[in-house]
Amino acid sequence: MKQGSLKFICLIFLACIVVLSVHGQDRPLIYGTWVLESFNGNGDSIYAWKTESSRFITKTDEITFPQTKYVDAYPSHNFRKGNVEGAPRSFGINGRFDRRGYNWIDVYPVLADDSDAKPVGIPVPGKVKSMDMWVWGSNLRFYIEIYLKDFQGVIHVLKLGNINFRGWRNMSVNIPTNIPQFAWVESEAVVRAHEAGIDLSDKPQVHDEPAYPSLHFIKFRIWTQPVERVDNFHIYFKQLRILTDIFEAIFDGSDLADPQNVKQIWSTSN
Repeated sequence: MKQGSLKFICLIFLACIVVLSVHGQDRPLIYGTWVLESFNGNGDSIYAWKTESSRFITKTDEITFPQTKYVDAYPSHNFRKGNVEGAPRSFGINGRFDRRGYNWIDVYPVLADDSDAKPVGIPVPGKVKSMDMWVWGSNLRFYIEIYLKDFQGVIHVLKLGNINFRGWRNMSVNIPTNIPQFAWVESEAVVRAHEAGIDLSDKPQVHDEPAYPSLHFIKFRIWTQPVERVDNFHIYFKQLRILTDIFEAIFDGSDLADPQNVKQIWSTSN
């Protein structure tokens, strides 16, 4: 009896493996690293980085904080000068507040050639599993948050972590599964049906067009805490990356699913 039960359980286990393998073949997962920003500051990026601070940031007649600068420093065991053109650099922030508390500094991207320096979101390709960034901390009890925006315009705030450590450290955060990372483009037929008040719920043959990547990186925020000094501090950043499903990022014809590209194509004459 016991041997028969054991054989039956083994058969069920093997069947589950076969089912999972078949379903896995329908849609392969191909994860790879994608660099959103190198923070090299040598013209290799279309983005520049600006800051905005809370009310108690220090301002004097000579200087207004925070100060930003690209510096000749980087995590030496992960970057080598000979591996890239020129010496790799990092983005540094020198901050100072007039009083302790929950002060913050936002660091956000703008287009490098935009004279108005309007904030922009950096498109995040593929279906992202995690984000990471190299951070140089000076053993201060601060922490960093990452802000992401989905296709509905909803902002999601993720805590990257505390920076109460010395030297360089790679900090990472997993992307929660409840954050929508793709939007579906409504086909012309679906749009017209909705405008006419036609219910399509019982018509599975009417489909929307393929999905396009819709998650955008907005900024990261540095928070100070009341228990820590804020009279003068330095923080450095290097290489903002994502671990993403490359299969989703580069599906054949993805450019024809991007709403902005589609609008441009069909708004011009032949």
